[in-house]
Amino acid sequence: MRCHLTPVRMAIINKTNSKKCWRGCGEKGTLLHCWWDCRLVQQLWKAVWRFLKKQKEDNIRCLTMFGPFGFECLPHQLVNRSIQQGFSFNLLCVGETGIGKSTLINTLFNTNLKDKKSSHFYPNVELKIQTYDLQESNVQLKLTVVKTVGYGDQINKEASYQPIVDYIDAQLEAYLQEELKIKRSFVDYHDSRIHVCLYFISPTGHSLKSLDLSTMKSIGSKVNIIPLIAKADTISKNDLQKFKCKIKSELVSNDIQIYQFPTDDETTAQVNTSMNGHLPFAVAGSMDEVKVGKRMVRGRQYPWGVIQVENENHCDFIKLRDMLLCMNMEDLKEQTHTLHYERYRCCKLQRIGFTDVGPDNQPVSYQETYEVKRQEFYDQCQREEEVLKQKFMQRVKEKEITFKGAEKELQDKFEQLKRVHQEETIKLEEEKRQLEEEITNFYKMKAGSETLQTQGCASIKKDKEHKK
Repeated sequence: MRCHLTPVRMAIINKTNSKKCWRGCGEKGTLLHCWWDCRLVQQLWKAVWRFLKKQKEDNIRCLTMFGPFGFECLPHQLVNRSIQQGFSFNLLCVGETGIGKSTLINTLFNTNLKDKKSSHFYPNVELKIQTYDLQESNVQLKLTVVKTVGYGDQINKEASYQPIVDYIDAQLEAYLQEELKIKRSFVDYHDSRIHVCLYFISPTGHSLKSLDLSTMKSIGSKVNIIPLIAKADTISKNDLQKFKCKIKSELVSNDIQIYQFPTDDETTAQVNTSMNGHLPFAVAGSMDEVKVGKRMVRGRQYPWGVIQVENENHCDFIKLRDMLLCMNMEDLKEQTHTLHYERYRCCKLQRIGFTDVGPDNQPVSYQETYEVKRQEFYDQCQREEEVLKQKFMQRVKEKEITFKGAEKELQDKFEQLKRVHQEETIKLEEEKRQLEEEITNFYKMKAGSETLQTQGCASIKKDKEHKK
C-alpha cells in the first residue's frame, strides 16, 4: 500500500517584498509551501505520519493498488475536522510573586490577557485559573492559564507545593471519573489536565532554592516541567551559562524529571536535540515596543541599551515559543495523556484492587475483576457485620453487669436507709413515750400543788376569823 500526501490549497501571490509565509505561520524564506510545512497544522501531519509509519512497522501485508480510490484524503479530513473543532492547551505557571509570569504569557501569545497584579501578603499559596479563546488565522485555541499566587511569600514554605500537587491530581481524577462514566461525553468535556508546567527560577546566579527542588520533585512525575530562568536580562552571559550548568547538575543529582523534547521524529530530531541542550531557557518578556535603528521591536529600554525579547542573542524567548507552541504542543498533550495520566490511572486502579492478570499470570477481564472485588467486598461487609455484632453483644453484657452492680448498690443503700429509718422511728417513739410520762407527772404535780395551796388558803382564813 502506498500513500501520498499532496497539497490541498494553493494561491497566486502578486509581487511583494514580504519574505514570510502567506499562511501566517511566520516562517521566513519562502512565500508558498505545502500545507504540511505550515507550523499551524504541522503537528497534525506528524501524527498522521507516525500512524502511517506504525502501520508499516507492524508487519502488515502490503498490496499494490491498480489506481487511487480516495482514502489518501483521510489526513486532510483529520486536519479539517481538528481545525473545525479547535484545540485546547492548559498551561501551569509556577513561580514567586513578581517574577514575570503574566508578562511572559502575554509575550508568548502576543496579547494582553488583562491579569491583575498579585500581592505579597497571601497567607497561603493559591491558584488563579483563567481561560481564554484565541484565534490565529483559522485555527482556534482554548487556552487555560493557571498561575500560582503567594508562592514563596510565606515564612514557612514546607507545604507551599501542596496546593499545586492537589490541583494537578484533581484534574487527573476528574478526567478519570469522566472516563469511568457509563455515558461519556468527551466531545463536550473540557479537558483541564495540565499539559505543561513552566517553572520560573529566580535569577540568583547561585543555585536552586530548596523550595524549587521540593516542588519540582513533587510534581515531576505528574506533569511536563519546562524550567525557565526568569528575568534573564538581569544576569550576564557568563554567569548565565554557569547558572544553567549548576541547575542541570542539581536537577540530575536530585533525580528531578523535566520534559525532554522528543527526538524520535526525523523532521524535528536535530532541532529538539539541540534545544534539549539549551534547557533551562533563559527568558525575558515585554509587551512594550522600543525603537532599535529604524524598526520597532518588543523589548526593554535600559540606560545602557535595549534588551530585545525576540533576539536569540539576548534571551531564549524565541526558542521557548518555537518549542512550546510551534513544534511540541501536540507532543506535550500526548505525554500528558499517555504518560502522566496513565501513571495516575494505573496507580489509582491498582490501589482499588484492579489488575490486568490474575495469580496465574492469565489475562483477567474487567467483569471478572469486578465480580471478585464485589465478592471480596461482600465478604468484608459480612466480617465487619459479625465483628460489630460481637462488639455490640459484648457492650450489652458489660452494660448489664454495670447496671446489676449499680442496682445492687442501690438496694443495699435502700436497706441501710430503711434500717436507719426504723431505728430513728423507734427512738422517736421512745422519746415520745417519755415525754408523755413527763407531761402526766407534771399535771399530777400541778394538781397536788393546787390542792395544797387551796388547803393553805382555807386554814389562813380560819385563823383570821378566830383572832377576831
